Amino acid sequence: MDEYVIDVLQLQLTQKDFFIRLLVATGIGFLLGLEREHSALRQKQEAFAGMRTFVLVVLLGFVGAMMHYLFSPWSFLAVFMAVVIFIATSYWITSSRGDIGGTTEFSALLAFLLGALTFLGYIEMSLMITVIIMVLLSSKVKLQTIIGEITGEEMYALIRFVVLALLILPFLPDQEMGPFGVLNPREIGWIVVLTSGLGFLGYLSVKFLGADRGILLTGIVGGLVSSTMVTWIFAKKSKKVPSLSADCATAILAASSIMIIRVLVWVFLFNQDLTPSLYIPMGIIFLSGMGPTLFFHFKQPYKGDVGESIPTGKPLNMQSAIVFGAIYTLIILMVSYTNEYFGQKGIYITSAIAGLTDINAITISVSKLAGNTLSLLTAQNAIVLATISNTIIKIGISLWAGSRELRKLVAIGYGLVFIAAILAFLIMNI
Repeated sequence: MDEYVIDVLQLQLTQKDFFIRLLVATGIGFLLGLEREHSALRQKQEAFAGMRTFVLVVLLGFVGAMMHYLFSPWSFLAVFMAVVIFIATSYWITSSRGDIGGTTEFSALLAFLLGALTFLGYIEMSLMITVIIMVLLSSKVKLQTIIGEITGEEMYALIRFVVLALLILPFLPDQEMGPFGVLNPREIGWIVVLTSGLGFLGYLSVKFLGADRGILLTGIVGGLVSSTMVTWIFAKKSKKVPSLSADCATAILAASSIMIIRVLVWVFLFNQDLTPSLYIPMGIIFLSGMGPTLFFHFKQPYKGDVGESIPTGKPLNMQSAIVFGAIYTLIILMVSYTNEYFGQKGIYITSAIAGLTDINAITISVSKLAGNTLSLLTAQNAIVLATISNTIIKIGISLWAGSRELRKLVAIGYGLVFIAAILAFLIMNI
């Protein structure tokens, strides 16, 4: 049994734990100092603190927390104030020379606190915070580039989203009401907020990633927005330029594969009990879509610039989000009605019909009802059926609007997805 190096009323620490925490604290200081020193060298500036200084600051936090228990609670405060005074003095000197940035100084303060957290045993927390700090510090140029490209309309959209999420949503009634007792204004508002937020995220993804990063990435980003829209855009493109049919098929199948991930995210957000049972069936469908996607991408004889991008639309399309909320309300009422009067068959028919237009609304609806008025198996089947019907629609779009070569490729890719979806449906019902 290890001996205690610290054995007081409020804390017992063995030699092994002490050395592990000391090494982690030293590593945190080394990483933060390395980044700051590298950044200063790259910008040809004199660094306020480098590797050695940051290691010492973290160790001061570590020792200060230890002194809190060994001597007096005031010891930590005294050490902390000494570090603050040192950093403030350094900032005053550098700012008087014209350098008014305080990133390194605030990083040093955080480093001190991370040392204290590490001593207290919050190692995972300390490491997570360190990773966040490292990402922020090393992304200065990229963040400045992104901020420089943000338009006034996009900034206004962000403000509207914050107002909606923080000032309107919390005051909506949080109680079940309406027919079948399935309508909750707070939940409907949450769905509108979440939908508009994901739409905003999709807008930013399209803007900052874009089609010029490659056809596969274009399809993946497009799938975050709308796989049906991607199918329509690239099917028409293949008819205009038949030689790019393989590229267009790659984008279409990539978007449809990402749609499966989007469905799982919706289910996880609204009913975590339903999510594990969908991993295998939805995983089968996802792999059946990504297989031909990657095959067409890496094995096609000709790779060209498709020259097609996903329409970004408005940064924050509140009208579409509200319409989606209305569709969700209608579908959840339909599902409740068909379950009440027609049982499982009615739900399956509703899911198949709803999946022809939008898979998100039916996914959220049955996820909300699963485990209450719907059995988990019925909800699983409904989601897979909606996926099948949505796949049928995209097959139809590809066959109608695409080139002959695209029809052949999509028939292979979507055919595998369709077969996999049927197989997943059968596996769930064995």
